[in-house]
Amino acid sequence: MRVGGPAEHVIVARSAEDLIRNATELWSADEPWMLLGGGSNTIVADEGFPGTVLLVRSSGIARVEDPHAAPNQVRLRVQAGHNWDLLVAACVDRGWAGLEALSGIPGLVGAAPVQNIGAYGQELSQVLHSIEFYDRAEGEVLRVSADELELAYRDSAIKRGREGVVLSIDLVLTELSDPTSVVSYAQLASALGVAIGDRVPILTVRNEVLRLRASKGMLLDESDNDSWSAGSFFTNPIVSQQFARELPADAPRFSVGGAVASPTVMSLEDLAAGIPMRVPKAATEGKVKLSAAWLIEHAGFKRGFHLPGSGAAISSKHTLAITNRGFASAADVAELARFVVQRVQQEFGVILAPEPNLYGLEL
Repeated sequence: MRVGGPAEHVIVARSAEDLIRNATELWSADEPWMLLGGGSNTIVADEGFPGTVLLVRSSGIARVEDPHAAPNQVRLRVQAGHNWDLLVAACVDRGWAGLEALSGIPGLVGAAPVQNIGAYGQELSQVLHSIEFYDRAEGEVLRVSADELELAYRDSAIKRGREGVVLSIDLVLTELSDPTSVVSYAQLASALGVAIGDRVPILTVRNEVLRLRASKGMLLDESDNDSWSAGSFFTNPIVSQQFARELPADAPRFSVGGAVASPTVMSLEDLAAGIPMRVPKAATEGKVKLSAAWLIEHAGFKRGFHLPGSGAAISSKHTLAITNRGFASAADVAELARFVVQRVQQEFGVILAPEPNLYGLEL
């Protein structure tokens, strides 16, 4: 976003060993420090960061032999500091399917499982095997499975407080002679001129996703202030079905499921002995994901909106992005974000949550 102040100190880690050594020393010092990848999803106050920034700059992709992998699967190990889109491009070039709809997402590989990145019908959780994680509590490097990370919509156990450093991630992708991808996202299907569920060559998917992202200002362009952003500034809120029913009928909503009733098994002997029948645990009502962009637009914000004298604005291409008009401060960004949150809450009773990591800023 080109806003925010400097750090007091900066350390560059170019290998997993560098990350472990520096993280250990910084934890021992018990002073403020920040682990930073590409910085695309981070906004720091204008006063800067009062401590040390540890930059992740390890890189590399290696194929891992996996006796449990299917014949058409390939397992990769990618270092945390590797550029995410360069990874996607390399996989598409080699015909490995599973990441193509995640093209154009900025940042580095190590941040992907923290956020469980996703776009256009794909999520990292669909292909993540495990991560190599330096766990602070254990004081050692652990292999943590995707299940243990409890990945959810833009969420993970790491994001919820499991402290440590991602050193590398393992992915399981599909290797085919004619690599294609199932299109499962309506906007992408429409742009490609196919139906949801159709298969399309992965290179075609990648190119169309990059085009769509560019049309929304979601690919960095030095000459386009609309792309000077942290991407989507707010996550799509997840609410109860009961709450969603109170919203306007035209508000987009997507079911994210609920817990089904689990069966209870009893033997005939137990019944004959007079043991009371156990009651099955009731199903829970599913949740509903709303569109943050729709809520913002219908709270009265038009594309390009900005507060008087502010250098921050709603993107003229996409209402979910807050952009730098060329002279914004971090305080400008936070002020506009607060105004959006307040208006949406007043209009719909929904409190939007920021997607970027904020340091020294309050919404």
